[in-house]
Amino acid sequence: MITTVRHNPVHANCYMKLYRAIEERGLALSFHSGFHWGESVFKNCNRFLSVHALGFSFYNILHLTNWVINGLGERFPKLPVIWVEAGLAWVPFLMQRLDHEYMLRTSDCPTLKKKPSDYMRDMYYSSQPMEVQDMEALKCTFRMINAETQLLYSSDYPHWDFDLPTVMWDLPFLSEKAKHNILGGTAARLFKLPPRNDRQKENLRRFGNLAA
Repeated sequence: MITTVRHNPVHANCYMKLYRAIEERGLALSFHSGFHWGESVFKNCNRFLSVHALGFSFYNILHLTNWVINGLGERFPKLPVIWVEAGLAWVPFLMQRLDHEYMLRTSDCPTLKKKPSDYMRDMYYSSQPMEVQDMEALKCTFRMINAETQLLYSSDYPHWDFDLPTVMWDLPFLSEKAKHNILGGTAARLFKLPPRNDRQKENLRRFGNLAA
């Protein structure tokens, strides 16, 4: 896991051997977002709320865009990529924006074999902090990112904006299987974690062997 509060581009050639080594070992690569008061663009903000709201999304938007547009999804197709702690509302925006630009200028992306949003749906996202103000918008976001298989619950406890598991469990549009996957099943599969008790074994029997 590395921070996305950085200025070296993710597509820099010096990282290619590292990505290949991570992929060959069956590991996952995660980018943990944050905010930075010293970033030139954020010097225009005079409130912590503003920098906090924009910063976490900004860095993940920047680096995910470079990852997709530079064809790293094609170059490392078996490397799971996780985008951490930027919420979810930015993902549908970026899917639509990149697809729109791609269809107008595919010549800029000669290595891509599908739309940017399709590569983004192959990626993983952590849930925290999950924007729950508009339930219909959140439901649409879950659909667009294939949340049942690609979303990982995170609490971020004990930070002031942490999310309890009930934030996920109480969502009215999620099936029991989706809740199981998001609250741990997908992570078990992604990180190859074996079941530790009889209840976990029963869940694997009901919902599929996610730890295989």
